[in-house]
Amino acid sequence: MNVKKISNRKISDLVTEQIEEMIAKGSFQPGEKLPSVRELCELFGVGRSAVRDALTSLQGKGIVQVKQGEGTYICKFDSSKLFNSHHLLPGIKDIQELFQARKMVEAGLAEMAARNRSEEDLIKMTELISDTALHGWEEDYQFHMAIAHAAGNDILIQFVQFISETMKKSMMDFHQHIQTQSKTAKKIEQQHLGIFLSIKNQQPVQAHKNMIEHLELVEQLLQMSILQEQ
Repeated sequence: MNVKKISNRKISDLVTEQIEEMIAKGSFQPGEKLPSVRELCELFGVGRSAVRDALTSLQGKGIVQVKQGEGTYICKFDSSKLFNSHHLLPGIKDIQELFQARKMVEAGLAEMAARNRSEEDLIKMTELISDTALHGWEEDYQFHMAIAHAAGNDILIQFVQFISETMKKSMMDFHQHIQTQSKTAKKIEQQHLGIFLSIKNQQPVQAHKNMIEHLELVEQLLQMSILQEQ
């Protein structure tokens, strides 16, 4: 049997992934200068060629910009490169545009979910909003994804996944922020419950309305939390 052996991954690919992960977690901020090639070599325990190849790859993805004689900088969020820059951190204007997209898509998905949901979909949503469930970023993401799956449109499911990944760092920080504000956290939980009930009771118009109200509140709170950090 002729079977090709699976080759080992290049070290530069691993360095690329590590830097992308650090950007996603906020270790490196947009506009910030990366450590020098020598410092990155010491940080990751690899050779100069691996680091240079990784930086070239990141530049090709639009994640970093190499300035001759100055160094390598993390690119700021650029909506024109949205589908290539999912690790970059959006600013206020970008947040507004991302939420415009979310409201257009997710309100429609909630409406579709109210028409198409199955008992299995309802069980999944119930688990995510129950009093015993955690209410962090992961649970919030899974709840919105459960609605997308209940709607039954695979293309829109991928779109919601992409938007969520784009906003992941901002939303994780946001959830940490609201955990210290019990009234705000409770309000969001109540909105999730309202969305769920309208889907469960097969009320598409109400589901659409509830999702819009929820996303408008989250957008407002997220913008406020970003401004407070600046």
